[in-house]
Amino acid sequence: MYFLMWILLALSGCGGGGATSSTKPNSPSLPTEPQPNEPAQCVNQLYSISAISDNGNASEGFDAQKAIDGDTSSISRWSSTGLNSQLIIDVGSIKTIGSLTIKWFQGAEKVAYFSVDGSSDSESWTSLVANTQSSGRHSGFELIEMPDDTRARYIRLNAMGNNKDQQNDIVEVQVHQCKEATGQFNAVFPNEVGIELDDWYLSVPTDEDNSGTADSILETQLADGYTNSEYFYASNDNGIVMRSSSYGFKTSANTSYVRVELREMLRRGNRAIKTQGVNLNNWVFGSAPESSRNSAGGVDGDLTVKLAINHVTTSGEDYQVGRVVIGQIHANDDEPVRLYYRKLPGNDKGSVYFAHESREKDANGKNIESYIELIGSRSNSVANPQDGIALNEVFSYHINVTMNLLSVTVSREGKPDVVAQFDMSESLYNQADQYHYFKVGLYHLNNSSDPDDYVQGTFYQIKNSHNGYVASE
Repeated sequence: MYFLMWILLALSGCGGGGATSSTKPNSPSLPTEPQPNEPAQCVNQLYSISAISDNGNASEGFDAQKAIDGDTSSISRWSSTGLNSQLIIDVGSIKTIGSLTIKWFQGAEKVAYFSVDGSSDSESWTSLVANTQSSGRHSGFELIEMPDDTRARYIRLNAMGNNKDQQNDIVEVQVHQCKEATGQFNAVFPNEVGIELDDWYLSVPTDEDNSGTADSILETQLADGYTNSEYFYASNDNGIVMRSSSYGFKTSANTSYVRVELREMLRRGNRAIKTQGVNLNNWVFGSAPESSRNSAGGVDGDLTVKLAINHVTTSGEDYQVGRVVIGQIHANDDEPVRLYYRKLPGNDKGSVYFAHESREKDANGKNIESYIELIGSRSNSVANPQDGIALNEVFSYHINVTMNLLSVTVSREGKPDVVAQFDMSESLYNQADQYHYFKVGLYHLNNSSDPDDYVQGTFYQIKNSHNGYVASE
């Protein structure tokens, strides 16, 4: 079960003004007049839908009601076949209609063709949006604006197949009072947000391909402007928002945690190159054998990320609450570095620390791990960390591997850098079969929180480089 983004879709209202000596008791407050040249702001309201129907050609088990049931998992959807399929939505009375939001099934893979009509009585219809199409980039909700001053009780969505077949599939549809939308509907265009995405693929906790694991958005699709209004979208200040729920589909059966995370892909869309292995998709340490250095896509690694953490979990087990991994180096099976941000409930600032997982084993046969605190503490009960990082505070981290030396730096404007180094000479990552790749995003290490808890961050810069490999500017 996936949860709607309540921060976007919650019903909004306006507060009334207070009484004065010249106001009669119980008299209603009048709305404030807008100043000259200042347009009145629409207060967005998500209308409740009193009824929904189709024209009788829904596929078995995928009836119209599933398009308004609040379940945004792909299995719960309206589905029909044909170029004359219709959904008719009743909002209960004649209302101002500013926009629809639609979550198309496989919306980032198919372009849906449709039109929209409106009516006050469900008999006489007026065209509102004629012969249009979805973007083919959105795997979450997509915004469809209505003409100015649209008034209707009934909305008829005429579905006309897609660019691959005559199938029509809508996971969820919503009706809004206002045209305006927040960042959840903004497409991620790399030339606008200033982040090169050809070098990455994205994991999101959905399962539209019915694989049983999280969906992977590959490099070319991601660079073409993929957007998911629940998990991955452009912010209004030229960043990329990543948001991870605590529960959802995971990348494999071997992991316990959900993530919304980018995985470095040096192959840049060339699927003839395998994802794994010492090959042109991955990089190796400068201390690796010459044969590995010659086969890899790059040697040594450098990553700079500028971001702000907007929200962390406030519920769950003591050792999990408020923590998230925001950057990694991943090897074949192990993690040379995991960089954490953690803010505990009750604190207004968070800590930053990293873990190094050696391939050497302890007496119990487990990998030896070392933790290095950069800002504050990783403790489950630490007081507000001195000079910690608050939510929404912009900062940068820099991870560098040169030969066997790991360096991690945290930078903030107007403050000295915080730097730590770790000697990985004995960690066995320089062996011939070991390959590496960066990961950036939200590896959400809390699977005990309340169901609606989440973690969110906005990323403003992601820059990776390696000796022998140059990403396009």
